[in-house]
Amino acid sequence: MNKFDNILITGGAGYIGSHIVEKLVKTNTKIFILDNLVTGHKKLINKKAKFIKGDIKDLTKVRNIIIKNDIKSIIHLAAHLNVKEAEKNKKKYTLNNIKGTFKLIKACKNLKIKNIIFSSSCSIYGSVNGSVSEKRKPNPQGYYAYTKYKGEQLIKKYSKKYKYKYAILRYFNVAGASDSNKIGEIQKSYGHLFKNLAIQSLKKKPKISIYGRDYDTKDGTCIRDYIHISDLVDAHIKSLKYIDTKSKSVILNCGYGKGYSVMDIVNIFRKINKKIIINFTKKRPGDVANVYADVKKIKKILKWKPKNNNLVKILKSALKWEKTIN
Repeated sequence: MNKFDNILITGGAGYIGSHIVEKLVKTNTKIFILDNLVTGHKKLINKKAKFIKGDIKDLTKVRNIIIKNDIKSIIHLAAHLNVKEAEKNKKKYTLNNIKGTFKLIKACKNLKIKNIIFSSSCSIYGSVNGSVSEKRKPNPQGYYAYTKYKGEQLIKKYSKKYKYKYAILRYFNVAGASDSNKIGEIQKSYGHLFKNLAIQSLKKKPKISIYGRDYDTKDGTCIRDYIHISDLVDAHIKSLKYIDTKSKSVILNCGYGKGYSVMDIVNIFRKINKKIIINFTKKRPGDVANVYADVKKIKKILKWKPKNNNLVKILKSALKWEKTIN
């Protein structure tokens, strides 16, 4: 894998950021992590990267980091991610996700930033049934999705003015842990299915809540597209290489292009742990029945070939990681 010019990763002590850092430090690229550790974790900070505790909203600090360390590319992951909390505390999400992104971009003014990779979300598409391509007009329903959409608009708007190329990556449901088993998902509050199953796997009486059982799907539960963290990391690195060498900006879906129901995943877990108790509760507001990625574009443009497209593998890596932190 090729070495890159110096990279700043915002939110590099988080779940996704730490995995990207783990892969990039192996290329002998100089990596700088900016994280305020509000949802990031010291345990996830890679020793081979330079860690700076700070906030993306601190324009002067960010600007100084870019100048002092001759940063050429930014991978911008720092954001609040709790969908439920976003509805209750819009101000917090506006400040961090929208204004924070704006401040980060402003810090690049008149500097030699070549590339920005922005972590977005499939939630910006809104209520879609079935496969969704990047051509679909965004229609964010929840407030978290809206903040991601606004972030995308800011990245696009300033790219010509500040002369950088961008890759906007729209994540579907990210799960699993690294092959090294040194890093994985710590945060429990996001309600991620694989994380919840991993937590329950260590209990004497495992229980899982499934939100809604009367969706118009094969078994009544929601259908989603899941992507292993390692394949998502690969998409970031290939995107960076693409925009850096081709000098073209790009928007890409990051998923596998296949939907699995919540029940499909719980049934895989059942084979590992037969004792799990399922509790069906009411639907969550804003949840759509069935959405998965159209991945033709990412495969064509980046020659991206996922290596971990296997639900059993994803679940087992999440369970193995959970044992290390308990």
